[in-house]
Amino acid sequence: MIASSATTPNFNRILIVRLSAMGDVIHTLPAVTCIRETFPEAMIGWLIEERWAELLCASGTPLRGLRSPQRPLADWVHCVNLRSWRKGLWQLSTLQQIARAWNDVRSVAYNAAVDLQGAIRSALLARWSGATVVWGGAEPRESPASLWYTRQSVTHGAHVIEQNVSLAEAVAGRKCAPPRVQFPIDEAAERRVHGWLRGADVSEFAILNPGAGWGAKCWPAERYGAVAKSLAAQGVRPIINCGPGEERLARQVEEAGGGVALMLKASIAELISLTRRAKLFIGGDTGPMHLAAALRIPVVAIFGPTNPARNGPFGTVSLILRNPESPTTHARRSEPDAGLLEISVESVTHAAYTLLNSPQSERAYV
Repeated sequence: MIASSATTPNFNRILIVRLSAMGDVIHTLPAVTCIRETFPEAMIGWLIEERWAELLCASGTPLRGLRSPQRPLADWVHCVNLRSWRKGLWQLSTLQQIARAWNDVRSVAYNAAVDLQGAIRSALLARWSGATVVWGGAEPRESPASLWYTRQSVTHGAHVIEQNVSLAEAVAGRKCAPPRVQFPIDEAAERRVHGWLRGADVSEFAILNPGAGWGAKCWPAERYGAVAKSLAAQGVRPIINCGPGEERLARQVEEAGGGVALMLKASIAELISLTRRAKLFIGGDTGPMHLAAALRIPVVAIFGPTNPARNGPFGTVSLILRNPESPTTHARRSEPDAGLLEISVESVTHAAYTLLNSPQSERAYV
């Protein structure tokens, strides 16, 4: 149930808790934009893992203060580093960092916190913020998380973005269509990407993203290389996005493509800048794919064991390739899903040509 606007408190200090990861943070942005539009004068903070903060705030920009194109959504980005803190929990420097971060959060005196992660740790952090009202889903990803919510809402919708927006609707007390989101404008990153593309003499290009969270979602590198050759023959330069720890995989694609593709290891801000300029994105269920969709870049999505109805490209023109034999599972197997291997190079290149040759005005959003 969604509370009516007449009974919804006028929250003026709202903490968003969505710690990670890239795709999940991007999936949360429409919900937070809905909350921002409902409470335009509210102080909105966001608790996030430091390594993903560039999705909310450009590097070198203060983490709090007046909103700007460099920090368009949150008034205060509260950064935590839980992975690092766990490794050195009893070190003095770690304890000082934890105390500083938590003092910052509690100093705001948030009167509402919204857990959009649904994990035990995120629910605890939302409750420990000191907020008098803590919102969460009635069926969170980790069931015990609901013990720390003071208000719960049954989420609805097939896609995770729709589910997140439905929770935001409960907080806002009104219906919200998933809005278009804004990413920070990092001017230094924009200059670097512009200079790199100009130096490589690249104009029209497609991003190939061979990496994924685990092996079962990874379409083979040699097939990405074959797609790269086909794109280059059509005058579209392939650029291989190389995420952290994916250097070997990216090199394999580069070699399989016979040198027609360029490899780029980009920061988050640089990837945002690069993706804004792309004509097409080709890849699996990954954060960079969700970034491309959020930026309204056409997507060829290559899916294996995860469900595109929940995790597919949302809000942009896309063609989703998935073998019906692929089971829906989040088991983190290292070997590619058998159904994923049934997706041919020809089907991916055909989907790419279909999107590249379709005028923007004629594209149907799916």
